[in-house]
Amino acid sequence: MKNIGKLFLSLLLTHFFASEIYAQEEPIVLKTPTADIQGTLTMPDQKKRIPIVLIISGSGATDRDCNQPNMKSDAFKYLADTLRKSGIASVRFDKRGVGKSLTKDFKEKDLIFDDYAKDIKGWLAMLAKDNRFSKIIVAGHSEGSLLGMIACKNNKKVKGYISIAGPATPTNEKLKEQLASQPQEMKTMLYAMIDTLKNGDTLHNVPKSLYVLFRPSVQPYLISWFKYNPQTEIKALNMPVLIIQGSTDIQVSVKDAELLAAAKPSSKKVIIQNMNHPLKDCDTVDQTKNFAIYNKPELPLNATFVKEMIGFIKGIK
Repeated sequence: MKNIGKLFLSLLLTHFFASEIYAQEEPIVLKTPTADIQGTLTMPDQKKRIPIVLIISGSGATDRDCNQPNMKSDAFKYLADTLRKSGIASVRFDKRGVGKSLTKDFKEKDLIFDDYAKDIKGWLAMLAKDNRFSKIIVAGHSEGSLLGMIACKNNKKVKGYISIAGPATPTNEKLKEQLASQPQEMKTMLYAMIDTLKNGDTLHNVPKSLYVLFRPSVQPYLISWFKYNPQTEIKALNMPVLIIQGSTDIQVSVKDAELLAAAKPSSKKVIIQNMNHPLKDCDTVDQTKNFAIYNKPELPLNATFVKEMIGFIKGIK
């Protein structure tokens, strides 16, 4: 009888805490003319008006939790919950064409980089009308860093901007850096293809082996993406700016953070030792060991990253 009582109490507590967690996260949808963008609103248990952070994920099929079909880090899920515990609300969302924002009529060939920026502006306009929030901060990770810059420009409703592992050079240049180790003949061909797209022209007769990079359906997106320079975009922001970069990030470098900070001298730059691209503790730049951490959702976020981000948000007047 005693054991049954303990079991009942355990089940009761489990139900209570599960209900509490569920109540702190709720679906939120941005309605646009061409798609419904699905997101998650995470709210602290507070009655007063509170800050809210719009979290923007990185490139490819990265969803609202910083996960991909073959990779699960749950980085943004952790981030949203950590912010909640500090009295800060957040919205994270699946980009159009990704996760629950993937519609039956979605076609990759119709997507351009500016579509994502327009969606972010839509989220900002929606949040600005919500009286529960005292200030809006935008936090963009990786590709989301540039998107956040573009969406924040000339937006007086946004009170602060955070670049997390954000590249500092145009994507066509970054892509060339990543392909620099290819054999010379292959590198010459790839660089020429990148230059063609940079000039606004599409590629024809792309070898099937290169479809992962240059398939016809993704070329309009690349052309629209290549035209932006993050250093130009961050320079135009009229708000407090925080630039965060991990020292063991093997996708974006400390040099990127330094270039962004030089373009925006009033910004605060924080280089976090032993943090990799998915914002987890990692003491090596060995690719195999570093990438292994990308798929370990049980690992928490780097503690310094969390502290710096929360301190910046709370310091904005």
